[in-house]
Parts: sequence; structure tokens; C-alpha cells
Amino acid sequence: MKAKRKVLILGGNGFIGSNLTRLLSENAEYDAASFDCAEPAVRLENVTYLTGDFFNDLELRDLVQEYDVIYHAVSTLNPGNSNRLYLQGYERDFVQSVHLCEYVHQLKKKMIFLSSGGTVYGKHSEKERVSEEDFCRPINHYGTVKHCIENVMLSFTSQNPEDQMIIARLSNPYGPGQDYRKGVGVIDALLKNAIHGTPMTVWGDGEVVRDYIHIEDACGMLAALAKYEGKDRVFNLSSGLGYSVNDLIAIVRDLYPQLEVIYQAARSVDIPRIVLDNRRILRVFNRSLIPIETGIRQYAQHIEKQKAEEQTP
Repeated sequence: MKAKRKVLILGGNGFIGSNLTRLLSENAEYDAASFDCAEPAVRLENVTYLTGDFFNDLELRDLVQEYDVIYHAVSTLNPGNSNRLYLQGYERDFVQSVHLCEYVHQLKKKMIFLSSGGTVYGKHSEKERVSEEDFCRPINHYGTVKHCIENVMLSFTSQNPEDQMIIARLSNPYGPGQDYRKGVGVIDALLKNAIHGTPMTVWGDGEVVRDYIHIEDACGMLAALAKYEGKDRVFNLSSGLGYSVNDLIAIVRDLYPQLEVIYQAARSVDIPRIVLDNRRILRVFNRSLIPIETGIRQYAQHIEKQKAEEQTP
């Protein structure tokens, strides 16, 4: 019998980390472990839960030594707070990620880093879809920290081609477990405001275009990369399709006509358009993706169910 692949998700309590942990725990090929600074609110069967300090060097090295594949999903920044907490991002997130790369290299492990699509690539509004080969020009400190970590990884792999360090540039994931109050998630915000009867604030005219991917598809792509043995080191994880905020509002209003939207002045940090070319990852994850109308409807049902459970005595 083939031994299970031991997989560690650093930042396992987060939106992406918790969904990825669940997906891997349902696959008989993996022995999944989730690491974070605290116990999760809900524990899954077939998952080893570990608590500790990502920023403790000895603790981190011991963790890496025990696992075959390490997903790096730890970030103390988000796009909304990074221009205020940028030093924390460079002094802690970046420096400790360099240590993690060193341990992965020394111990000959595999690492998959959850980077960012839109904030790393920056302004490419003239392009229909941005590919992995396009120039990166981060639009905020969140994207810059991610890009710095990417460059360290690429330095390792260019000098040591046998090193297995993979960069996963995610577009805009949405779905169960997301909380827009943490700084990201326009679909989450639209649905929760509609369901709870509160107005939704949109910055600008609603014509900003982004690439949205259901969390199930995003995690399926991340899981596929655990088995990947090719030479590519950077992957866009996306739907490959662009939707404006007004497009999303129209989809949500089909479900909740009462949704109230308030348009405010545009923000300088919001680039007009970013859609990622996903052809490379679809050669690894060769499955049909969830259409956005279907994904939004399913997520709405999930939120409604949660709301009903909370109201049940």
C-alpha cells in the first residue's frame, strides 16, 4: 500500500487554508495537518490540528521536517491594511518566509506559496488576460510583500532547479468561510448585505473588472499542485473570466431584488481591470470550473442556512 503524502497547511484557520484543509482531508492520498496560532472553531475528522508560532524559527523548522508538502498561507497583512502595517509585512511576513524557504531547501521538501494575482501584477488594463510571464508591478504593500517572497523562491529554484517551490497567484476567491470585514470579498459583501438588508457601498462607478473563482475550484487547483512534478514554478489560479462589480450586483439582484447599493468616490488603489490567464493551471487541474452564477447562488444558500441556524434557539 502506497504511503500517504503528509501535507501541512500553514495558516490553516483562514478562509483559503480551512477550505484547503477540508478538501485534502477528504482525499485518501493525503495525511493533512493544519497549523495556526489558535484552535479552529470547527475541527474536522482526519485532520491533525497544530497550534504554535509561525514566527518561531525552531518551531517552524521542526514542522517542515515532519511533512512532505507545505502550503504557505500565512499573512499578517491584507490589501486594506497593508499601507498602514507595511513594516510588519516586511519585518515579519517577508523575513520569516525567507527562513521557510531555507528550511524547505535544506530539508528537500515541497512548498506551495499562496501569493496574489491582482495585487502582484498591478496595472495591466490594456491586456485581456495577464499571464505568468507578464511583468509584475505591485499596487500596494500587500502585493509587494508577496512579490518579495516570490523573488526569494525563484532565486532558490534558479540556483537549485531540483528545489520544489511553487508560486500560486490566486485571483479573487469567494465562497463559504469568507468574511469581507477582513478586507477582501466583494461577492461575500454583496450577498451578506442583501440577506441582512443593509446597504452595500461600492467605490467608483462599479465598472472595475476582476477575475472571481469559487473557493472549491481554487482549492482543487492548489491540491493538484501537490502532485505536480513539471518545471513551471508560477501558476495563475483563476477563472480566466472578468466581471465588473455591476455585473455581480445584477447577479445578486436576481436573487435579492431588494439589494441597496450606494456608490461612493473611486479609490486610487483600485485598478480598472485585472483578469488572469489560467491556461497553465488547467493543464494540471483539468476540470470544468463552477460558473459564477452557480457559485453565487450556492454561496447564497450557504449564508441563508447559516443565518437560520444562528436564529434557531
